[in-house]
Parts: sequence; structure tokens; C-alpha cells
Amino acid sequence: MNNKTYRDQAIVLRTQDLGEADRVITLLTPNHGKIRAVARGVRKTKSRFGARLEPFSYIDLQLYTGRSLDVITQVESINAYHRTIITNYHVYTSAMALLDTIDHLMEQEGEPDLAQFTLLHGAVHAMATGAHLPDLILNSYILRAMRMAGWELAVFECAVCGIVGPHQAMNVALGGAVCDMCKVSGGLTPAIETWQLLGALLVGDWKIADLAALPTRRQASGIISAFLQWHLEHPMKSLRYVHSRLIS
Repeated sequence: MNNKTYRDQAIVLRTQDLGEADRVITLLTPNHGKIRAVARGVRKTKSRFGARLEPFSYIDLQLYTGRSLDVITQVESINAYHRTIITNYHVYTSAMALLDTIDHLMEQEGEPDLAQFTLLHGAVHAMATGAHLPDLILNSYILRAMRMAGWELAVFECAVCGIVGPHQAMNVALGGAVCDMCKVSGGLTPAIETWQLLGALLVGDWKIADLAALPTRRQASGIISAFLQWHLEHPMKSLRYVHSRLIS
């Protein structure tokens, strides 16, 4: 193997057609961070590994370092999560929001983050195996991924002064829970059950999270979605599809 060739594992985040037969694949890897690479000829019916490069797929691959984009030369499937995920629309929309979230949180390519990769893999696996309700998996993932990125939603203490709660008021722009001294107009007052769910999703307490009623899940989802999009500074269409499922 020459010094221009390297190998890694990856989760496929998205694909984009290129020319008549090629495709640009966006990948998250544990050792090389986010990568955009070209898969030559994968749209041809005789392609050796086109089906292995679908979003949600967990793969082992070899790449060749190119001038602008690296080139995928070998692909082996580790777990074809996409085959299960695409069979359920609710799971699919929530799983797409997972991929959109990490794609936006890790804007810079080539910066490894093993913790973020491990978290995403766990969330995709949970979606594919039906470990919990899809919206709960998604919202727990968003809270944890944002915490790793340095944007933790304050749930147990005031986001402004740090005084330990419980607090009643929530202000997304200020970072989460706010005490009576720090709160400003325009905030929310979530239900007690919503506060409990937010805390459970943040720390991974599934015994509490799995018991949450639909109105509680709906309110928590709205808060988490608003918090993420506030920091990303642009809307995410995939989150709208998830929210529409909770209110329909």
C-alpha cells in the first residue's frame, strides 16, 4: 500500500451524483474525520460496490488521495443499516436528521473525532434495531453531539449564572434553563415532565425517556430542534419532517 492509499471505517452520510456514472460520497470516519470522496462508476448496473455506499451504511473502505477529492477504490460492508432504516418512514426521517446534524456540526473535513463517530454509530444502530422510539433516539443524539461540540443545553443549572436548579424558565438563545434572576422576556416555561425528559435524554436515562407521553416528547423535540438550529444559524428541513410526525 503506497503513501497515497489509506484505509478506514465509515458511516455514509450522503451521496451526490457526479457526471453520468460517478457519485460523491460524504463519509464520517473514526480516524480521518469527515471525508468527501468520489466513487467511480457506482451508478452503473454492474458496479461492484454501489449498493454498499448508501446513507446509513457502516463500511470498511480503501481510498486513494486525489488532488481535490479522494477516490474510493475498495468497499466492504460491515453493517447494512440502510436496509432496515428505509423500510419505516418515521425511522427514516429521524435517521436522516441524525446524518444532517453531524454533517453540519462537523463542517471541517479531515478532523478526526472518535467520540462523535462512536456516538453517531450508536445512534444509527439504535435506529436500525428499534431500541427506542426514533424521535427519542434522535433528540438524545442531538443533545449529546452538541455537548461534544461545546454547545450543551443547560438543563440542571442556569445557563447564564450557573446556579443549580431545578428552574422553570427556558431560553434557547441564552443556552437553556434560566433562573428567575437571569430570565428575560420571550422564553418558555416547559412542563415538569418535559424538563425530566430533557434531562433523561441528555444523560441517557432510557428508563425515564421511554415512558414519556407524546405531548412531552413533542415539547422536548421542539426545544431541542430550536436549540440546534439556533447554533447552526440556519434551518434543517429534516427536523421539520420529524416534528410533523409528532403533531400529526
